[in-house]
Amino acid sequence: MIRPLTVHLDPATSRLLRLYRGQQPATVLGRAMRMLAQADGHLDPAGNIKSRRP
Repeated sequence: MIRPLTVHLDPATSRLLRLYRGQQPATVLGRAMRMLAQADGHLDPAGNIKSRRP
């Protein structure tokens, strides 16, 4: 199990989270991380993390 992580948000990120009222901040941030990882090419088409190449 992954232990809980405490994240300190800057004011701009806190303001963005207000756009998603009614949703858990962890859910919104998790979705954003997955979209970023996909855009950066770290995920395969199925959404799994690609293995690193040496």
